Parts: sequence; C-alpha cells; structure tokens
Amino acid sequence: MAILLLPLCVGVGRALGQLIAQSGFADTTVAPLVAGVACMFLLYHYAPKPMWIYVFGHEFIHAAATMACGGRVKGMKVTSDGGHVLVTKDNFFVSLAPYFVPLYVGLVLAVFVGGRALWGWGSPWAWSFFYWTLGLAYAFHVLLTWHILHTRQSDLTSQGYLFSAVIIFLGNAGILLLGLPHLLDGPDTLDAFKMAGTGTLETFRYLGTLAARLWDAGNSALN
Repeated sequence: MAILLLPLCVGVGRALGQLIAQSGFADTTVAPLVAGVACMFLLYHYAPKPMWIYVFGHEFIHAAATMACGGRVKGMKVTSDGGHVLVTKDNFFVSLAPYFVPLYVGLVLAVFVGGRALWGWGSPWAWSFFYWTLGLAYAFHVLLTWHILHTRQSDLTSQGYLFSAVIIFLGNAGILLLGLPHLLDGPDTLDAFKMAGTGTLETFRYLGTLAARLWDAGNSALN
C-alpha cells in the first residue's frame, strides 16, 4: 500500500511547489507568520522543550481520532517523558493522526474565530498577532513532531516505517494544501487539490511509459 501511494506523494509534493510558485506573498501576512516560526525555532533550540504540552496534544489527537472512528477512550496518561491512551479501537488513522494533525493550530483558529464573533477582533494588530501565533503553533507541531520521530515510537512500528512515513507526509502536505491558499494570494484550495490530482495522474502516466519501455527493452534483449 505504501508503494502504491508513492505516486500520490510525488503529485502532492509537486502541487505544493506549484502552489507556492504561483502565489503572492503579502507582507502583512507573511512577515508575522515567519516571525512566529522564527520565535518557535529559537525556543526549540535554546529553551527547555515544552514536552508535556506536546505530549498532551499528541495523546488528545489519538483520543479524538479514536472517537471519530467510533471507538471509546478508557483512559489517558500524560507526562513530560511520554504518554499513552487506552482505546477500544485502533487503526492507521488513530495511530498516525498526531503526526499530521496540528492540534494547537486548530486552537489558535478557534480562539481567533471566537474573538472576531464575540469581541470584533479585526484590527491590523489583531490580524498580525493571529498570523504570529499561527506560525508559532505550526512550527511547534513540526519541530516537536520531528523531535519525537528520532525516538522509537510504537505508533510507527505498529504500522510499518514506510507506510507511516507515507501517511505522515501525505497528512502534513494535505494540511498545507488546505491552509496555504487562505494565507497566500494565489490558487484557492480547490485548485491546489486539482493540481495534486493532476500531478499524481502525470506521475502514473510517466511510470506506465517507463514500465513499457523497460518491457520492450527486455524483450529486445531476449530476442
């Protein structure tokens, strides 16, 4: 399954590149977003890592994914050194969702949407702070996920390393294809996913053509 999904990875990767290449960058959006990413990068390297916060989000996503799949959560333990959840249903989505679902990005979005609805947040300063916290939260997800991937994770061993890598890449890339069009001035979300589909089909066509050439070359050599 992982090997069959590799052309999709190529198509999604190409779509991300095309999306960024075809988009404009507004200073009012990108500057605070990059500043938030830079702040988290500095905190990650020069301050104690907030592992309890990350582990809580990681286990919470496990629990939420279980309930989304119709299972129940019977218990959850969170410490700075790790955690676990006791669930009644497990599958690849439940195991791997924390590696590509950025919980704290969702919380930032929820707080800002609530603030706009209840208190009319909409000033330039409010938008700048929103983009800054968004960059901070997403960088937190990426950096801390990368950090724990350097340790042995039962989530990955249970699903297989290659399959886990493919799903984690596709999940994170899908989040970017969904979110970046709302932050950049360019193709919308639907266009981004169309580019991913087109890129995937082109990859399959290329592989089919390559396989046909190799087959013909093999037959010629035998004859």
